[in-house]
Amino acid sequence: MRLLLLIPCCLLSFALQAQTTQNPVALVNTLMGTDSKMELSNGNAYPAVAVPWGMNFWIPQTGKMGDGWAYTYDADKIRGFKQTHQPSPWMNDHGQFSLMPGTGAVQFDQDKRASWFSHKAEVAQPHYYSVYLADANITTEITPTERAAIFRLTYPEADSAWLVIDGFDKGSEVTIDKENARITGYTVRNSGGVPANFRNYFIIELDKKVNWSVSDTLKKGHAVGAVGFSTKKGEVVHIKVASSFISPEQATINLKREVGNKSFEQVKAEAETVWNEKLGVVAVGGGSIDQMRTFYSCLYRTLLFPQKMYELDEQGKIVHYSPYNGEVLPGYMFSGTGFWDTFRALYPLLNLLYPSINKEMQEGLINDYKEGGFLPEWSSPGYRNVMVGNNSASVVADAYIKGLRGYDINTLYEALKKDANTEGPMDAVARRGAPYYNKLGYVPYNVGINENAARTLEYAYDDFTIYQLAKALNKPQKEIDLYKKRSQNYRNLFDNETKLMRGKNEDGSFQSPFNPLKWGDAFTEGNSWHYTWSVFHDIEGLKQLMGGDKMFISMLDSVFSMPPLFDDSYYGFTIHEIREMQIMNMGQYAHGNQPIQHMTYLYNFTSEPWKAQYWIREVMNKLYTPAPDGYCGDEDNGQTSAWYVFSAIGFYPVCPGTDQYVLGAPLFKEVMISLENGKNIEILAPENNHANFYVNEVVYNGSVYDKNWLAHSGLVKGAKISFDMTSKPNTKRGVSAVNWPFSMTFDKK
Repeated sequence: MRLLLLIPCCLLSFALQAQTTQNPVALVNTLMGTDSKMELSNGNAYPAVAVPWGMNFWIPQTGKMGDGWAYTYDADKIRGFKQTHQPSPWMNDHGQFSLMPGTGAVQFDQDKRASWFSHKAEVAQPHYYSVYLADANITTEITPTERAAIFRLTYPEADSAWLVIDGFDKGSEVTIDKENARITGYTVRNSGGVPANFRNYFIIELDKKVNWSVSDTLKKGHAVGAVGFSTKKGEVVHIKVASSFISPEQATINLKREVGNKSFEQVKAEAETVWNEKLGVVAVGGGSIDQMRTFYSCLYRTLLFPQKMYELDEQGKIVHYSPYNGEVLPGYMFSGTGFWDTFRALYPLLNLLYPSINKEMQEGLINDYKEGGFLPEWSSPGYRNVMVGNNSASVVADAYIKGLRGYDINTLYEALKKDANTEGPMDAVARRGAPYYNKLGYVPYNVGINENAARTLEYAYDDFTIYQLAKALNKPQKEIDLYKKRSQNYRNLFDNETKLMRGKNEDGSFQSPFNPLKWGDAFTEGNSWHYTWSVFHDIEGLKQLMGGDKMFISMLDSVFSMPPLFDDSYYGFTIHEIREMQIMNMGQYAHGNQPIQHMTYLYNFTSEPWKAQYWIREVMNKLYTPAPDGYCGDEDNGQTSAWYVFSAIGFYPVCPGTDQYVLGAPLFKEVMISLENGKNIEILAPENNHANFYVNEVVYNGSVYDKNWLAHSGLVKGAKISFDMTSKPNTKRGVSAVNWPFSMTFDKK
């Protein structure tokens, strides 16, 4: 890792910058986003103790069993330490169980065993968690591997010290081997998306002789157990725990392979090293400490989901339990992401910074398709019936366009074609309304298909990505032409009267009445002012529909200048996404939800690109902090974090499925990106500060660069990009069409 400081600074500042970027894990606040609730999300995140993309995470559990808000910052009691696979409180968890130490009379009830705690006696890091449980006078520490973990429990002097194992309700078993201080069992607790034989098998080993044990069934299907012993003051008990979706034997293999005879400190050091390697791919300097903390806390979130769902058998071969057919099969498997969110920036970030893991994910998608018959749009762990769109097409196409190779792309292409022309086994798999869309060029408003305009706009973009992939794979011209034509279906919903997208009935008439401020209905978690910009692949075409450059700019400006009014009648109450837009004081701009997150970058497609620089910095400064309330809405599996990471670097993937990133304004004076291929991207902005957020000039590899975009294919060869930052906009740079990013309207190929 290399850190360049281009401006004079004091020795203390230099030492601080060098130290923090060499140990970026120390900058991560895993509590960022945890000050949330159902009515208002400041991230809806939890402090995952994990390694990047690990199969299992561990968290302190403050919420009741089964509550999606498993950890909230305002809580004052911990009920247990839970193994979790939860991607979102809205999706809830699967395969969870918990451990809880205590003293005195053993307590199985989650409320009675709960202990008061304070954030002042809590350490929350990616690779390590520690908390003091006040009621029991016990300090609990956790450090993880991919499929296992070690607990270090420091007990007081006690004749009756204990550890409770809670298998959770709705199907569990706990078996105690007192002589060998070992507990085994399984849990079937889930929230859907699993076959009938789904189980998460666990094994727990203690390094302390067990004096007594007891097991119980709190109610049918809810097994619990406890082991007890006496302890001296300050006595440390280590617990090694692992699990498997495959079998009890595989859980034992996972424990032996990943922990074995390692000490707590060894596992902790290994986990810390892994985090520093992954976070250290991007070294930043020349920002405030809070900006650096926000950056690395966001980067941490981008490295959690989707989780590995594959395991290594006794011979070291990669195998997985399939959440699609219930079989144990060879190959990769991942779960816990919704492509409606993450196609936008999370997967493009992987393609740039961590392509090798996305290659595994692409192979996992092949197995999803082979085992389930369709690609998932939301996996947790299998198909889940939520959100809209067919955005697996974007995830598949972008990976290939960005250079990933070495997997069966032709099978994935066939999967894209099937899903694009099929209604799946549930609304959120393949394309609901596909017969209408393929016949009329849109999903009608009045045929009983909800969120029809959002579906149409996303299908049109998804068709563009299939078109791009078809060209790259030299598929028959007939197929290329079909998806190219369908990519223009966004035009069918444009209402010239309002200059906005609007639902359209089967007979070709627009929905009436029409309120552009109405959330839901024809749109998904947003209104027409949010979804109108969802023409990622043809912004110039959208501009021309609106009446040209000046009108397009005026419409963009209006998003910020309008009051945050809304119509929530479709839902019957004010959903949290609406409330988050309302209270941020940025007009109709609803950064807390995904559909509009790219919109600030669209000024780069106009004669006033400096407005993108202003609004991007405004969003970074105003809507992100490294605090528990540090997000302005759901973090959503790395997507909202990936927006910040890209934006802080200085560019953003407005249209995944192309080779381009759209320029913004870098946040730091210096960024060094170390790519997997050994090349570096160096981004320098020595005059960057709170006031100097406008880009006066860009120099790319030694030459003045006037375009408003960067090519991925160029960046991965290594690049040095210098930004001359000023406090006043340069109204001459990048203002003509020759410098604008890709739009299909300009594509003559």
